Amino acid sequence: MAENTSRTLIERLSENIAYQRKALGFTQAVLAERLGVDTETLSRFERGKHLPSLATLERLAGILRVTVAELLSEEAPEPTDDALLLTSWLESLTQADREFAINQLKSTCYHLKRRN
Repeated sequence: MAENTSRTLIERLSENIAYQRKALGFTQAVLAERLGVDTETLSRFERGKHLPSLATLERLAGILRVTVAELLSEEAPEPTDDALLLTSWLESLTQADREFAINQLKSTCYHLKRRN
């Protein structure tokens, strides 16, 4: 019985990692780099071939903007909202580029609001 429970936990974890990574628009390479592992290691996590250490799991949850409990949950994490997706895109930019992107988005939103 313990083996079956463990397998189920591994499957849930691997599916939730892949789901949340894709929801944020990250490639495996991007997530692996942010996590500090190679792409093959991340691939093994997502295929359920290897379990991350607890420290790695905590870092992974932080990068994916979920809790460890959500990564282990039977239910897939809730779809991310637009703000979370935008945050993930902006996070990798320099401060100057981030400010530029935010100003461009703000300007576009004001323009579209006035148009409507």
